[in-house]
Order: sequence, then structure tokens, then C-alpha cells
Amino acid sequence: MRPVAEHYFAARPQSAHRAGLVRVVLPDIYLELRTDSGVFSPGRLDPGTRLLLEEGPAPPPEGDLLDLGCGYGPVACVLASRAPAATVWAVDVNERALRLCAGNAADAGLANVRCVPPDSPGLPARFAGIWSNPPVRIGKAPLHDLLRAWLARLAPGAQACLVMGRNLGADSLHYWLAAQGWPVTRLAARSGYRLLAVDYAERTPVTPP
Repeated sequence: MRPVAEHYFAARPQSAHRAGLVRVVLPDIYLELRTDSGVFSPGRLDPGTRLLLEEGPAPPPEGDLLDLGCGYGPVACVLASRAPAATVWAVDVNERALRLCAGNAADAGLANVRCVPPDSPGLPARFAGIWSNPPVRIGKAPLHDLLRAWLARLAPGAQACLVMGRNLGADSLHYWLAAQGWPVTRLAARSGYRLLAVDYAERTPVTPP
């Protein structure tokens, strides 16, 4: 594993560039996405993200959709392809990832993707849906803080889809989400990954992580 400073959640990766290409092949979509070192899973579409894209529900046809931790853009680009009338907000702290995501969306002709950092003032207050393969390796407490903040921005009736490896704490996360007051359901499990659906909660009690 790379040193923490070189991990995919570093804002400005210092690793030497190593360009690559990942082909996203789904029943309804084919994309060729450029990748680089210093971003999440640059060599292939990781199995968790594939589970999210293959087994997750279809996005709402319109509204503001969030890809939290977008990386080079596989989720954002698929969402934008499936919901061309929606606006997909691709959010990441990694500047290299944001540049790749924006370039991949432009190459695919997806003008409805917006690639921005998490503190961007242009982000909407509410989202019609959230999709994420969250950055588990930032640590449990920071991950919980991250999810608290963004799940609170679900619009009434909206849903978040999260994917995580079982060996990285997916079942523990399921329990924690429920304890926080979010209705949560396991949608699918495959290859050691869990796909969770988290529904909007009008009132979310805050308890220690």
C-alpha cells in the first residue's frame, strides 16, 4: 500500500503520472475512461463499483445527483448516461481525480456532469440521490463524519446507494447507519462486497460513532 500521503484521498497526489485506460462495460453502457496513478483503482473497474453500477437502482430521471468520492468518474459518467436530464455532481478531494473525471465526461459527451471539490459553494443543498464507494481507509470516525454530513443532504424521498467490502466493515457500517436513524437495506452482496440502500430520514439522531 502507498504511504498515506500518496493515497487516493490525498488532495494533491505527488506520485508520478502513469496514464491508463479502463473500459466500463455494462449491459446498457460502454465507456472508455482515462485513469492515472494517485487515484482509486486506476487499473480496472473495481468489483465494488461494478456491483454498485450493476445492481443499484436506476437514478431519478432528473434533479441533482451526487457521486461522492468520484475518482476518475465511472459512477458519475454512468449516472449521467442513464439520466441525461439530471445534473450529476462528481465530488472528490483529489484534484487529479477531478481533472480526470471532467475530461472523461467531456470525452463521452456528458455535459451534465459537474466535477467539484466537497467545499464548492455551487453544490446544491439537497440531492435527489447519492451514490458512493466511500473512502473507507480515511478511518472509521472520519468516514462516519463524512456520511453524516452528506446523507443529511438527501432530499425527502431520496435514497443513497453505498458499496463497501465486508472485510472493510460493511456490516458494521450497516449497523451504525441504522443506529443513527437512517432506514438501511442490503440490496445485494457479491465477491465480498455489500450494496446498501439508505433512505431519507426526516429526523436523524446523532450518537457517538
